[in-house]
Amino acid sequence: MISAVGEVEVAEVPDPAPGPREVVVDVAACGLCGTDLHILQGEFAPTLPVIPGHEFAGVVVEIGSEVTEVAVGDRVAVDPSLYCNECRYCRSGRNNLCARWNAIGVSRSGGAAEYALAPVANCVKLPDHVRTEDAALIEPLSCAVRGYDVLRSRMASRVLIYGSGTMGLMMLQLGKLTGAASIEVVDLNEERLKTAQLLGVTATAASADELDRPEGWDLVIDATGNAHAIQDGLGRVAKGGTFLQFGVSDYAARVTIEPYKIYNQEITITGSMAVLHSFERAADLFATGVLDPEVFISHRLPLADYADALGMFQAGQGRKIQVLP
Repeated sequence: MISAVGEVEVAEVPDPAPGPREVVVDVAACGLCGTDLHILQGEFAPTLPVIPGHEFAGVVVEIGSEVTEVAVGDRVAVDPSLYCNECRYCRSGRNNLCARWNAIGVSRSGGAAEYALAPVANCVKLPDHVRTEDAALIEPLSCAVRGYDVLRSRMASRVLIYGSGTMGLMMLQLGKLTGAASIEVVDLNEERLKTAQLLGVTATAASADELDRPEGWDLVIDATGNAHAIQDGLGRVAKGGTFLQFGVSDYAARVTIEPYKIYNQEITITGSMAVLHSFERAADLFATGVLDPEVFISHRLPLADYADALGMFQAGQGRKIQVLP
């Protein structure tokens, strides 16, 4: 668990008990994400300690008294999103902007544990051919699907992605599915760029200056959250193009914009926040083999090594790092 700002410990806690419409999941695998680092820094989670882990899948081992949709023994991926379904945003279908937004593994105990509690409505059953551990990738994929919902990209768009970590690579894969004419990726990490090349990127570079696109790109996606990358990306959008803030920045990150350029060139700047009506679609996509788990998952470590796994992630090592409770 993340016990305090900057502090991680492995501890024993009581096993969760399900409410009437909840299930207990025996966690097979839990992925690490930039959100976990923000929680470690004291952001996002309203109170500490908290058990992190919002990307997880496993086997249902206990069900509540009113659960009929799944049974003990079913394998499921879990959407971590928890909405009030009462506020203005929920009532207008914008649940990811919920005024009382919560999430499993962020504000409630999550999947970096042997057992995790989840509402049955958040559980998606897995088809037989999908490996349970691999299905922890469905949650980040659902965020990428949401990103393309926001982009509403047209066929034959020219796309520039900042960052070739897990999320940048997922945006690359979905960009190919949506019919992009070209997709180029910028990253300072040469090892990560090699994975983008393996996945069929048009070109890679350490800087967008190295790419021959003086008129800019139709779609520019930041998947880093890094202020320097964001600042550079804002200046790379072609006339009539769109900049998507997809990576999660520190609260204190700041960039500057040129209001006249936004007006004069009809540039759209938008964001994509977590999951919205995209988890089930991501599960369906995942079942088709849109992602190769052996490419996307670089490390599988025991839960006891959670602190080391966070350190590896923070240092930019590998791609998706999982802990296996």
